Amino acid sequence: MAMTDPIADMLTRIRNAVRAKHDTVSVPASRVKGEILRILQEEGYIEGFEKLPVEGKNNIYNYVVKLKYYGGRDKFSVITDLKRISKPGFRIYKSKTEIPKVNDGMGIAIISTSKGIVTDKQARKYGVGGEVICYVS
Repeated sequence: MAMTDPIADMLTRIRNAVRAKHDTVSVPASRVKGEILRILQEEGYIEGFEKLPVEGKNNIYNYVVKLKYYGGRDKFSVITDLKRISKPGFRIYKSKTEIPKVNDGMGIAIISTSKGIVTDKQARKYGVGGEVICYVS
């Protein structure tokens, strides 16, 4: 069965793994998901991710995402909220002057622009707007 929103699926898998306090989560691979995970890693929300082939399937890969926690034994996640903004049935675009600040600058918005997939801070720096993919805090 075809998935209508693979980015929302990835965010939901990460959100559920964080709530269950898992160390890693597996996500089907795509170029856009890889860029979103790269941004999450650069901003310090995840420890890292790795692209691995699926056993028994040719040319099908998964990302194994290593989640980041603090607090020792109690395990408090660095990610407190992941929210999908633009959806396949209702796209949300913002101009360079309308780019949102998430949690008064304590979180990030991931935006698809003509310069690639970037954070809200980078989009302001480049002076471009685009489709708001998600908020992370």
